[in-house]
Amino acid sequence: MRRSASIQFRAIVITGASSGLGAALARRFAVPGVTLGLIGRNRERLESVAASCREAGAEIVSVTLDVGDAEPLAAWLAGFDRRTPVDLLIANAGTSAGPAPGHAAEGSEVATRQVRTNLLGAINTIEPLIPALVARGRGRIALVSSLAGYRGLPYSPAYSASKAGVRAYGEALRAALAPRGVGVSVICPGFFESPMTDRYQGAHPFAVSLARAADIVTRGIARDRARIVFPWRLAFGLRCADLMPAFLGDAILRHVRFHILPG
Repeated sequence: MRRSASIQFRAIVITGASSGLGAALARRFAVPGVTLGLIGRNRERLESVAASCREAGAEIVSVTLDVGDAEPLAAWLAGFDRRTPVDLLIANAGTSAGPAPGHAAEGSEVATRQVRTNLLGAINTIEPLIPALVARGRGRIALVSSLAGYRGLPYSPAYSASKAGVRAYGEALRAALAPRGVGVSVICPGFFESPMTDRYQGAHPFAVSLARAADIVTRGIARDRARIVFPWRLAFGLRCADLMPAFLGDAILRHVRFHILPG
């Protein structure tokens, strides 16, 4: 898989690359002949990921940036693309939160932070490079949404909303950009081992390892899949909950005992 990915993609940008899925994907794509542009907010962790990718033979350009800061992110992306034309862009950066135990609301500050990072961060990452990708008539964009984007979850309303937005944005981009030679993959994972998942206090149904999640995503991108959704059983359950009468879906989800520790 690493060999095929390295042949297909030579210049790759990954946001949220300092930990979790972003770091795992960076290491999957790190082979000789590939240039990785790694973006993250935690400098120490990002430098550790960059070092391991260099050891694997990839050329690394890393930067500590918040994807919510549109202007500096756009400037960095434009500079990277001028030097090394991007052929794979992975908008992965994300954050999660939820109401504190016993509370119904997250609060506007917490909710806005999630939308800013997850949805606006994806838009800030992708929009600056669309003109260049379209002009070259090639390349691929991958957006990391979530199975929470299929059906709003009572323990993470703003997260669900932000990931539903990412999913809709990606689906729309795919239809718009396909005739121009640019592919789009929308990634909707469920639970997998990561610092974000560790903060979820409750059951993690059908959870997979981080390595397995990275394998699924890397394989799906390399095969130009429009949608990369896993695990299928959890996806099926949430799709069913969405198709049920609202009162029934709500009743089922209210029985989920869950809360998210502050990040």
